[in-house]
Amino acid sequence: MGVFLIAAGFPGADPGDVLRHTVELVEAAERAGFDDAWIAEHHFMTYGVCPSAATLAAVALGRTSRITVGTAVSVLPAQHPVALAEQAAVLHHASGGRFRLGVGRGGPWLELEVFGTGLDRYERGFPEALDLLCQALSGKPVSADGDFFRFREVPVAPPARMSPVVACTSDGTARHAARRGLPMLLGMHVGDEEKADMVARYDEAREGVAGRSHVCEEDVRPAHIAAAVCHVADSTPRAVRELKETLPRWLEPGLAGYVPVDGRPRPRRDVPAYVDLLCRIHPVGSPEHCVEKMRATVARTGLRHLVLMVEGTGSPARTLETVARLGAEVLPALRSL
Repeated sequence: MGVFLIAAGFPGADPGDVLRHTVELVEAAERAGFDDAWIAEHHFMTYGVCPSAATLAAVALGRTSRITVGTAVSVLPAQHPVALAEQAAVLHHASGGRFRLGVGRGGPWLELEVFGTGLDRYERGFPEALDLLCQALSGKPVSADGDFFRFREVPVAPPARMSPVVACTSDGTARHAARRGLPMLLGMHVGDEEKADMVARYDEAREGVAGRSHVCEEDVRPAHIAAAVCHVADSTPRAVRELKETLPRWLEPGLAGYVPVDGRPRPRRDVPAYVDLLCRIHPVGSPEHCVEKMRATVARTGLRHLVLMVEGTGSPARTLETVARLGAEVLPALRSL
């Protein structure tokens, strides 16, 4: 069980305060008994105000002693995979192995233009970048002779053997993860049926590729991770009411911040309908309701690693209360699964 922290930029919130509170939430999650905390990365938008998940993870690791901290996710097309591997290796060693790297394809957003990596890195370059990242995290020297990266062999210092987690929101990205034996991070925008279907398609794509040389972890069935919105109150109607009142204030301007770099049409969500969906398919309710929902997810999907987005009210005090109640009233009931 983990927490999934977006560093959500609610209207009126100071970004610096949001980042400090995000670190405090990792500390609170450790006290509450969570196993891990995952920090999201976003650029040039209020949906999330953390532009470097690895940097904030480093701060959180320095403030804690037990909990694992990961990125969910570092946007791979917006940076050099070897540079990202170097950062991950530093955090791995400095934290005593408590850091996990999550990466994602992201989207055709403005960071591709600002950072100069270009739209092609998003459209075609993800598989090559993912292979190079895995090579750089193999503990061995790394070289490249591809369409996007070309350089002589160099040692990675410090060397580290790590396997990244891959955010998967499409069949294509799931196939990339499967062919490399990498675990998936499944998002909170889909329910149990869609998650189970993605795992099934991953398993199909995974068949027959475990021995390929570029696979990060061979002959091991990866432990996938599923994200979910979670909010606890004394009753389920109260929890749902609270999120329906607060989530749209964040989601309306936050989702509008996704600006395509090439002017392509961007699908728009019906925010009230989206909030209603999130409250229906995720553990939003009384402690007993949350336990029931998460047990059902495990039974329907086979996924046994859940990470909970707990920032839905935009209130630091209310979020800390939710984390504490989850630790006291929900996690113990789930440990028997």
